[in-house]
Amino acid sequence: MTDGERSGLTITSVDTFLVPPQWLFVRIRTTEGITGWGEAGIQMRHRAVQAAIGHLVDYLVGKNPLHIEEHWHVMRRMGFFRDGAVLSSALAAVDEALWDIAGRYHGVPVHQLLGGPVRERVRAYAWIAGDDFCAYEPEQIIEETREQIAGGFTAFKLTPAKSFAIDTPAAGHAIISRIAALREAVGSEYDIALDVHGHWSKATAKRLLPQLEPYELLFVEEPLLPEHLHMLPELVQATSLPLATGERLFSRWDFREVLQSGLAVAQPDVSHAGGISETRRIAAMAEVYDVVVAPHCPLGPIALAAALQIDFATPNILIQEQSASFFGDEFFRYVSDRSVFELAHGYFKRPTGPGLGIEIDDRAVEEAAKFGHDRKNPIWRHADGSYAEF
Repeated sequence: MTDGERSGLTITSVDTFLVPPQWLFVRIRTTEGITGWGEAGIQMRHRAVQAAIGHLVDYLVGKNPLHIEEHWHVMRRMGFFRDGAVLSSALAAVDEALWDIAGRYHGVPVHQLLGGPVRERVRAYAWIAGDDFCAYEPEQIIEETREQIAGGFTAFKLTPAKSFAIDTPAAGHAIISRIAALREAVGSEYDIALDVHGHWSKATAKRLLPQLEPYELLFVEEPLLPEHLHMLPELVQATSLPLATGERLFSRWDFREVLQSGLAVAQPDVSHAGGISETRRIAAMAEVYDVVVAPHCPLGPIALAAALQIDFATPNILIQEQSASFFGDEFFRYVSDRSVFELAHGYFKRPTGPGLGIEIDDRAVEEAAKFGHDRKNPIWRHADGSYAEF
């Protein structure tokens, strides 16, 4: 009999909260007054994810929250159809909340339950120049990067979002020239990553990646759309730059062939890919192929807290994405103590509080959920009027 069974610990309620600016939180309450929080991904499909969580409630209420592994497998498999963005994100939020409860029940951080810490700090990177750095003059990109350096960051990611599959040579030159100018300005002590968001065709990627090699990028993210990842080995052979992908992969089964392709950096998102339970397994699989992990996390404070728990218990972590430096005070709106997310010289320190290591202000969440959010991605068009990837 487990400690939870001896104490009669059971789940009493599962609630969801759509809160500004674009997040979906999940709260699980128990008979002993222990509350766990989770955060779902794919925020532009938030109502579908919210409904998917609703399908899990009947199963969860009355169950022992400490049986995390059992619940994960039942929730993933009980509806016959599995995985996919919506279900995996719903499952992720619930899984995070269950781990939060487990940590609080035992009075330890989640990373302690995952085997204990393997590091005392984890490096983070900042976003530069929004979602289209080619709209900026090189001087603007350099100035923004220097501001982030002054804030302690030593790694930065940029997105040439308006560079589409069929483009002019001038568009490629705009990308190369800006990266070249930034590298010259900051020198070799700082890391630069490029996030393509799957906007390039294979042909475009083969043309541009070799031109980017002199600038020694930390990685190039999503050079292909996820549906084209069977062609990733061709790109791996075409460049010496580390290639990264994974934010739109939702399980270890999705990652299996990609990890065998020569991928350098896996980027599962804890709030997309089935939560702490599955993301930890994906990272362990990546070790077999000498692939490092840079967890994707453009979401809110609960998602970042969950990602950090994985970071501190996982050997092959490279760096952590975060949006706190982007959202500013809005990021901390629902957190009682922001010190957990303080950065020192571009690194997060190891959280020591129980569970996910953060305290969520229930009242602030409940009040914000009265207004909710209806965030939608913009619809972009190519010059000929056809739909362009966001």
